[in-house]
Amino acid sequence: MTQLDAPTAPTEADPLPDHARIAIVGAGFSGLALGMRLLEEGMYDFVVLERARDVGGTWRDNTYPGCACDVPSHLYSFSFAPNPDWSRTYSEQPEIYEYIRRTAAERGVDSYVRFGHEVQGSRWDEDAQHWHIATSSGELTANYLVSAMGPLSAPAWPEVEGLDSFEGKIFHSAEWDHEHDLNGERVGVIGTGASAIQFVPEIQPQVGRLHVYQRTPPWILPRPDRATTRLERRAYRRFPWLQKLTRTLVYWRQELLMVPGLVYRPQIMKAAEVASRWHLRRHVRDEKLREELTPAYRLGCKRILISDEWYPALASDNVEVVHSGIEEVRAHSIVTADGTEREIDTIILGTGFRATDMVGSEHIYGRDGRSLRETWQGSPQAHLGTTVAGFPNLFLLVGPNLGPGHTSVVFYTESQVRYLLETLKALEQREATSFEVRKDVQDAYNADLQERMRKTVWTTGGCNSWYLDETGKNTTLWPGFSWELRLRTRSFDETEHTLQRGGSRDRAAAVA
Repeated sequence: MTQLDAPTAPTEADPLPDHARIAIVGAGFSGLALGMRLLEEGMYDFVVLERARDVGGTWRDNTYPGCACDVPSHLYSFSFAPNPDWSRTYSEQPEIYEYIRRTAAERGVDSYVRFGHEVQGSRWDEDAQHWHIATSSGELTANYLVSAMGPLSAPAWPEVEGLDSFEGKIFHSAEWDHEHDLNGERVGVIGTGASAIQFVPEIQPQVGRLHVYQRTPPWILPRPDRATTRLERRAYRRFPWLQKLTRTLVYWRQELLMVPGLVYRPQIMKAAEVASRWHLRRHVRDEKLREELTPAYRLGCKRILISDEWYPALASDNVEVVHSGIEEVRAHSIVTADGTEREIDTIILGTGFRATDMVGSEHIYGRDGRSLRETWQGSPQAHLGTTVAGFPNLFLLVGPNLGPGHTSVVFYTESQVRYLLETLKALEQREATSFEVRKDVQDAYNADLQERMRKTVWTTGGCNSWYLDETGKNTTLWPGFSWELRLRTRSFDETEHTLQRGGSRDRAAAVA
């Protein structure tokens, strides 16, 4: 790849450039990882477009009480920027957020971010062979467009009759209102997913009455979290190889313990179910409540949750777990299908994110003038989760079927970033102005994914999860070991793509 002299890095006050070789949308883990690697490769002609006023993505936005990661700290970090000073084995939101901000500053990528620039539309210009990008604060063109907005960036609000008519306080966990005082209030929590199991135990002691509206009970496993010792942190600082070894061991533990049951033989998950039931019996003495909190589907079918505080919180005297479905929300109450009306002061939504919508897909228009969302028709597909037929010079980070069901999303992101860089190198060598994955290659790849998905616990486990898109397909998770993805993305296969050079547009194989 051509090496350029490093220019003076832009600052936040610098204007939006008229043109950039690469435009990255989103300054979370994925967008920043790409920016850092571009700088390492000596590529400085890029810009990161961020709608907010700081980097951090979901770890900037989610500030609800108890917010933490369910992936071990040493694995949930950049491989090229280890943090020897993690205070816990499972880090909490403030520490992860600070790590992202610090790393971005130390690596210099934060200076390439244009804050307050929400992308409102991107269109491929076939004649000019570049993308035209409109933001809330200006316009620019770019040879390559990289969508790094992430699947956990748009909160999902439930479709409940009368929700808009509620006159009390209502907010989503991803948009926590820290100014609102919950002390002594009657609070209704809708949802029992990954966010709710963290914030419910935090607010339970302060509220007057807590009603947890549960549609389907989740499987909960003990959380093996502890504070790291000063000796550990000192050892990691002095011997970086020791932390690298720890990361490697954690990685293989996640792969070997989880993937066989999740992907290949779901019956293996029965062993983990025994541990989860023991965890439930240990903390919930009430037999009726225990029965209501026991899932009727295979562990792993929905996201596996870890917590030591969830069950004790639900067993508290001021908490009621409501199993009847919500019929409607009224001005000051929630009415369930069994006819019971409960007075509520505040509603907190723990209903997750629009993960399968691929946020921003409605604003990206390809060669034929159709948006990504129109092209996908409710079922997102891409080649290697990264490129899409009909959308030249577009890369998706954490795209379709690249969500992890067992390990760190950062590993997947770094695999994609390496693939992206290899692609850019190949295109530069061929002096290509654009590239596009062949439709038949993309279709074959996704047909194979869905065939592999048929035997996974996500398909056979007997549940309806947010992993499934509106057509019923699992277009969220990767059905295999994460190292398989790393191998699949180690190089750019020119024969799978159409390249354009100058005025000609041919199969890559034909111009070899």
